[in-house]
Amino acid sequence: MSKNKLIRFDWAMKTILRDKANFDVLEGFLGALLEDDQIKILNILESESNQKTDDDKFNRVDLLVQDKNNRKIYIEIQNTRESDYLESLLYCTSKIIVDHQKLGEDFRDISKVISISIMYFNLGLGDDYIYYGTNEFYGLNTHSKLLVKKRVELLESIEPRYKFEEKNIFPEYFLITVERYKNIIQRRIDEWIYIFKNNEIAEGSTSKNIDKAGQKLAELNMTQGERATYEKYLINIARDRDAINTAKEEGHDEGKIKGIIEGKIEGKLEGKTEGIELMIVNGYKAGISVEVLSAMAQISPEKVNEILRNHDLIR
Repeated sequence: MSKNKLIRFDWAMKTILRDKANFDVLEGFLGALLEDDQIKILNILESESNQKTDDDKFNRVDLLVQDKNNRKIYIEIQNTRESDYLESLLYCTSKIIVDHQKLGEDFRDISKVISISIMYFNLGLGDDYIYYGTNEFYGLNTHSKLLVKKRVELLESIEPRYKFEEKNIFPEYFLITVERYKNIIQRRIDEWIYIFKNNEIAEGSTSKNIDKAGQKLAELNMTQGERATYEKYLINIARDRDAINTAKEEGHDEGKIKGIIEGKIEGKLEGKTEGIELMIVNGYKAGISVEVLSAMAQISPEKVNEILRNHDLIR
């Protein structure tokens, strides 16, 4: 593990990345994803979902950005929500459009919305770790795509001149499944997903502002109070989500899952023993220290290290 350990990106979005002075980190991530290094965050929008409490694991961040074509675009970045996740995406993007379309405005002024989901659980079946989707129309008979174009005035022209561009008004969706990422860097966005999964910067990373992410997201910069709140968040993540999702994927029955949730770790039943192991493995991956895991599981640090060695997480 890197000595320069970074805080989890979802926690950063709840806290320090809401500060205008740290917009450059989000701009670097968005620029890599959208392949636009001129992306500029103009503002974080007020939203009932923009909560910051440590027990709110399902918040979203709504941003107003400007792209290289000087378009104003609303971008929402969502964190994990397993229940009815696709429905929540549809609701949130629709709500952004409605909330920011002033009553009586011409529909031609409706702003583009891009939804980005950083998910720490598996949504559906797939062989990739990043998916893209939008609305398009195809002929039922010909299967050809319908192209709808708009006339755009060329402002730099002396005489009134126009060009025609394809209309692109429907929301766009990016689904990033962190756990499916294999730590292989092929594109710039992979450097950021590497951070999401490993809480450290991959050696040789060159994406715009990724060096600033290393500076501003470093755990070493946290105050004692921030660190205590952050560790509480990691414990909640380990108990309430990672362990439960892993248990579900491995087919544990409801009673064993309930045992993990309630923390009733007695080590007498096989299911509870597996629950301890799952909590330790996922907690360590989430960045929780051996000492904290030892206290959570009520076992010695030596036993925690033994479990981590069995899973090839330490030597």
